[in-house]
Amino acid sequence: MIAKLSGRIDAAGADHLVIDVGGVGYLVHASARTISTLGAVGETASVHTEMQVSENDLRLIGFAGAAERDWFRLLIGVQGVGSKVALAILSALELEELKRACGAEDAAMVARANGVGPKLAKRIVTELRDKAGAVPGGNGGAPLPAGSNSADAVSALQNLGFKPAEAGAAVAAAAGDLGDDAGLDALVRMALKKAAK
Repeated sequence: MIAKLSGRIDAAGADHLVIDVGGVGYLVHASARTISTLGAVGETASVHTEMQVSENDLRLIGFAGAAERDWFRLLIGVQGVGSKVALAILSALELEELKRACGAEDAAMVARANGVGPKLAKRIVTELRDKAGAVPGGNGGAPLPAGSNSADAVSALQNLGFKPAEAGAAVAAAAGDLGDDAGLDALVRMALKKAAK
């Protein structure tokens, strides 16, 4: 699985980028927010990715940071939300707005996204209400900086099968013991020990 790409932005569209990594151009679908964040054609960029495989499609989805990728994973877990709708929501709302909308069950805010009707918006906020605080940066705190060791450690634990809340709590406990300048490997090892208790 491809988890991250670093290379030169070769082309950009309204909903995708082509990132040249060592002479290979990867088509990466992304939210408008991610595309505007990463830079212009010709610039170097790093993008977190999620690969989706279906019967007739292989799609690489890109994100400016791990927190946006975590929200994408939550959104596509809701029945009726595919990658296009999830990216439309992430294009329309900042992560903090999305977290607040889910926490307050504000379906109207989510329905601002293209392709999201009132019924689907209601289902999204209802299903994600309890999970909104579990995403990195939840519980009213500031979001973890994209690319930070803590954000990457949370993502690593989720890739190992931990739920977002468990991963976030374990990494927060590990960071509390090790300090803010802890390396990624040390954070992941300590978080795994904390989660095992």
